[in-house]
Amino acid sequence: MENKIKVAVMGATGAVGQVFMWMLSDHTWFELAYCTASAARVGQKYASTVHWVMPFEMPEAIKDIDVKEFNFDAMKEAGVKIVFSALPAAVAMEAEPQLRARGFYVFSNAAAMRYDQDVPILIPDTNVEQLDLIRTQGYPQTGFCVTNANCVTTGLAMALAPLRKFGIKTITINSYQSVSGAGYPGLSSFDITDNCIPFIKGEEEKIEKEVKKILSINPDVYAYTVRVPVMFGHLETVWLDFEQDVECDEIVKAWNEFKECQDLPSTPKQPIVYSPESTFPQPKYAFWGNPKGMVVYTGRLKKKNGKIGFCLLVNNIVKGAAGGSIQNAEAFVSRFLNR
Repeated sequence: MENKIKVAVMGATGAVGQVFMWMLSDHTWFELAYCTASAARVGQKYASTVHWVMPFEMPEAIKDIDVKEFNFDAMKEAGVKIVFSALPAAVAMEAEPQLRARGFYVFSNAAAMRYDQDVPILIPDTNVEQLDLIRTQGYPQTGFCVTNANCVTTGLAMALAPLRKFGIKTITINSYQSVSGAGYPGLSSFDITDNCIPFIKGEEEKIEKEVKKILSINPDVYAYTVRVPVMFGHLETVWLDFEQDVECDEIVKAWNEFKECQDLPSTPKQPIVYSPESTFPQPKYAFWGNPKGMVVYTGRLKKKNGKIGFCLLVNNIVKGAAGGSIQNAEAFVSRFLNR
């Protein structure tokens, strides 16, 4: 794309912020023009102040970027129009409405505005039409905010979207969530080493609420969430009741044929990949795929007493966080700016 759109990353040094910086370092549509972090990091080069936790080397293109203060006027002067937010929820609650009010297009990983009626919880593959809600926020006269879903919900919604046609009546979901989902520095090693923690505050309620809004369905949802000593990737086990009698081969066919929003740079050619291997998927596959981390993997598919069960894996900080927000921005550009 000629004349790339200039973008900013808020909260660039945390785990999700690092994914934003990595994915935007050579993006075909967006130019990384501004990044912020905590006040103590302002004025430093990105590579010298970030504790890089990604399982690959930091891109050269972002190492010498200056970390700047959160300043509306400076961002405007830099030509920034799209802002990607990896801010903590409490900070986002204050900052994101201000960014929207000043005309910025905010794509947020935070939950601060996620449940506002006029704010889309967007996963372009599943509900791109909800982007039209930005008009109720005042676009194009004003800025707007679009959020991505909770990381577990993102993987679940992707796997369920092509199955809506069978009539989903109930969802039973158990998640086994990596420590990167708790942010950095996250949990104490004394708490999680050789241990699993069967409670993640607010997570189960988010899943139960968000999957209904995203997919425009109203099933009963039963969720448990568990933190496990894995660095990246959320594994989920799912059982479904359908209105129709569905066979496993129909589920696989629906996943294989699910290829929405293929015009977006961050959409994989095959967004959901199923394998019949008995030990698939596993968190060590979290950064597989092209683009890395954007594929949802499914396996262990079976039918019992009329229910359909399977496992899925979602990269919680790529598809489930920063990568999802970037894909949301791409969907906006494609749908509203005709690029």
